Amino acid sequence: MQPVAFDNPSAVAEALDGAGYLPDRGLATAAFLALRMHRPLFLEGDPGVGKTALAQALATVTGAALVRLQCYEGIDARQALYDWDFPRQMLHLRAAEGGGDRDTLEASLYDRRFLVARPILQALETSPSALLIDEIDRADDEFEAFLLEVLAENSVTIPELGTITAEVPPLVVITSNRTREVHDALKRRCLYHWVAHPDFAREVAIVRRRVPEVSDQLVQDVASAAARLRTFGLLKPPGIAETIDWTRALHVLGATRLDATTAADTLGAVLKYHEDIARVQRDLDALLGS
Repeated sequence: MQPVAFDNPSAVAEALDGAGYLPDRGLATAAFLALRMHRPLFLEGDPGVGKTALAQALATVTGAALVRLQCYEGIDARQALYDWDFPRQMLHLRAAEGGGDRDTLEASLYDRRFLVARPILQALETSPSALLIDEIDRADDEFEAFLLEVLAENSVTIPELGTITAEVPPLVVITSNRTREVHDALKRRCLYHWVAHPDFAREVAIVRRRVPEVSDQLVQDVASAAARLRTFGLLKPPGIAETIDWTRALHVLGATRLDATTAADTLGAVLKYHEDIARVQRDLDALLGS
């Protein structure tokens, strides 16, 4: 099955909007080009700006199965590609003991039924699929080199079984929080887009959509305060996810406006470091624009 096609960036933006994701023009254009040119989309930006959510929304609007590979320090090709189900192989070996010749028995251990597909192989074998490679900056250089090969060929070779090639290449979205620089070789294979924090109007629209029960005034107050927090030089500036959480927390407490008292009581919903909370508590007037 072929993924859903779009005629232009506006059609992508409209579809994403319908799926609950509100992109700006630049992001909708990058997504459209990735779909039309069959190129991976490399998204960089601060945590919480919607990089992962975009991949999820693209999977929804294209009718593709979302497969997520969460990167972390020490991840290797085996954990991303495939593994053999050793316990089942041992059970099979014990059950077959005494029957057949040794070579045939050993060969049967590497039957497809004992293969455990990890995210990349799952994406290649599923059509259509969207492969989200999340937080690539957490992985190391060796893993990046492995990804280069897979993205170039859209296939993997399993020595015991042969080469498996994607019937329809997956839509690949790679995200990075830029905790380290990713090599140019990987970026050159991709279309690149920096995902910035939304401007005030778009942040208000996003929060209204996600928390429709909250008053317009509270949403505007929180969006304004979140924008100011991003200028404070914090260890972890709030993303849109934190803005939404903060709005919900205030609503649960019955607040209709953001003032010094409600802000001080709920900073833990928007800030995640003690140092950041202490910094903001010392300057609540600046936070509230007063």
